[in-house]
Amino acid sequence: MAYQLLGDLILEFDDHDSAYIEQTYHRELDLDTATVTVKYSVGDVEFTRQLFASSPDQVIVAKISSSKQGSLSFTASLDSKLDHHSYTNEKNQIIMEGSCSGYPKGIQFSLVLNLQIDGESGKIHNLQGRDLRVEHADSAVILLVASSSFDGPFTKPSDSKKDPTSEALSRINSINNILYSTLYTRHLDDYQKLFHRVSLQLSKNSNIDEKISTAQRVQSFQTDEDPSLVELLFQYGRYLLISSSRPGTQPANLQGIWSKDVYPPWSCAPHLNINLQMNYWLSLSCNLQELQKPLFDYLSFLAINGKKTANVNYKASGWVAHQVTDIWAKTSPDSGQAVWALWPMGGAWLSTHLWEHYTYTMDKNFLENKAYPILEGAASFLLDWWIEDKDGYLESNPSTSPEHMFTSLNGKPASVSYSSTMDVAITKEVFSIIISAAEELGRTRDDLVRNVLKAQAKLPPYRIAKDGSLMEWAQDFDDPDPHHRHVSHLFGIFPGHSITPEEEPDLCKAANYSLYKRGKEGPGWSTVWKAALWAHLHSSEHAYQMVKHLFDLVDPEREGSYEGGVYSNLFTAHPPFQIDANLGFSAAIAEMLVQSTVKDLYLLPALPRDKWSNGCVKGLRARGGVTVNICWTDGDLHEVGLWSNGSNSVKRLNYRGTTVMADILPGTVYTFDSQLKCVNTQSLL
Repeated sequence: MAYQLLGDLILEFDDHDSAYIEQTYHRELDLDTATVTVKYSVGDVEFTRQLFASSPDQVIVAKISSSKQGSLSFTASLDSKLDHHSYTNEKNQIIMEGSCSGYPKGIQFSLVLNLQIDGESGKIHNLQGRDLRVEHADSAVILLVASSSFDGPFTKPSDSKKDPTSEALSRINSINNILYSTLYTRHLDDYQKLFHRVSLQLSKNSNIDEKISTAQRVQSFQTDEDPSLVELLFQYGRYLLISSSRPGTQPANLQGIWSKDVYPPWSCAPHLNINLQMNYWLSLSCNLQELQKPLFDYLSFLAINGKKTANVNYKASGWVAHQVTDIWAKTSPDSGQAVWALWPMGGAWLSTHLWEHYTYTMDKNFLENKAYPILEGAASFLLDWWIEDKDGYLESNPSTSPEHMFTSLNGKPASVSYSSTMDVAITKEVFSIIISAAEELGRTRDDLVRNVLKAQAKLPPYRIAKDGSLMEWAQDFDDPDPHHRHVSHLFGIFPGHSITPEEEPDLCKAANYSLYKRGKEGPGWSTVWKAALWAHLHSSEHAYQMVKHLFDLVDPEREGSYEGGVYSNLFTAHPPFQIDANLGFSAAIAEMLVQSTVKDLYLLPALPRDKWSNGCVKGLRARGGVTVNICWTDGDLHEVGLWSNGSNSVKRLNYRGTTVMADILPGTVYTFDSQLKCVNTQSLL
């Protein structure tokens, strides 16, 4: 079933004429504090609302205040578009209990509202056992806590023993005596420990006129190209992942957690042919590695179900997942057309995130106990999936390039062939990872690793088409849609590592032409993937064109006429809204400024020097467990700071053809000048 809305908090205010309020209405989201503030005036009274969602206390908090004593009066109620009922208790609380559809029983849920007021003349009235009425208060604090009967993907709703109302009441009663200021301080401490790790400055002047709305700034970007708006969207992506992917939660889905519909587009389900992966690209480079835990927990569930699917559907070992999954960790093919449903590479691609986590953190315990068993299963499936053809190469068959058709040799449209380039690229990546991981863990003599080495040598090579582009399928089929949104055949460039300018210049030239043929148009996620690809092809001009292309203001009333772009609240559009481009944008900007392998660090590889001529980025992460600060002036490198919190790291620093070896010992900050000469070392406090 779809990811659905829990419900609505409805606040009905007295004498708040909307036409009058519009003249003074101001709403903002402060990314530094993850706090929403709303202000407006009615007559001579200013009303203020502050709202935040606290991860440590698992509560949504809203404080409503007025500038004049006794001026705050409103009615609070809870509602839902799902089956539900509400009631109050003697503690000034509203309890809403409901049920998702399902047979014989859907997931049960509960939402509890706790209301407190301040002010000598303030009173709270219980209205008909369903709503709460505040009269003549100075301020009010509303706490919202929710819970559900979901007990993991392997427990049916009808078998769940969880009591969501009991859980929600227990949690809210444990915090309802805590001061608002204390709740806010806890929220800030928790959030800012993550958010403050990275800063980005691309503009000299960060003072923004508050009278100019975000929508107006987006509208003017095509002419003024304001770098501070790029900074904002970069940090917005980090805020969104911090706010939607914490240990103990579900991974961020197609709309993060911000779906507005009971039946959202594509069920708001995690999609494994780009979208879920893109959601987490920024987690490592943008210094939010612990936010991957929900993804890795979910991966463990997929591996369990995927083992059954591999056996039942394909008589194969290991585990497999296809294009669409859900909260129940679905791994079987979805019903639908083969062009998108017949694609057994989702699990293999997702498993590469485990190795990436290791290369950034160098956490060998994680590699051995969490990552390697799942990677083994993904590799085992691929070994069984690929079969030898008449020429001695391995062949994946049937095979598709996600969601993209081709013209078959008989002139008819088709989608199923063999050994698509994306199949090859993902398999190359997984096999390379298994070999590297086995070397790290001293398991190179395992039978699996030996079989992977044999199979690796038989994988088909990348091929260049007659027009000079990188072939998307094993045969040079005609492409009826050269501007297609997916760029799956370029996986080996990014997020994969099997095609690099240093090692494969001819393939990069072909990939460059493939990307050029695809053009700029496409959904938001396609735009930011292209930006990252251009960055890895070291084309700063094209990467920036994709960045600029994303700043197209989408009118939600006629969104069908757009491709990509952003809404007035900076949510990115497919359209409709999908979170992947928001999160992927942050990753793409990071890739323009820093790229890395475990051994190499590439500084400002795709900096648009004429657009962001002066700037600094601090706190980005690189492979090998290194944190990076970079400042540049007039488009040229000025200073680099590097440090490692863990193991020793030997890095080759690369900048515009200059390469320098650097030993980065843990606990020390190393500062390098524009010539990559180490000019200072300092203990890391």
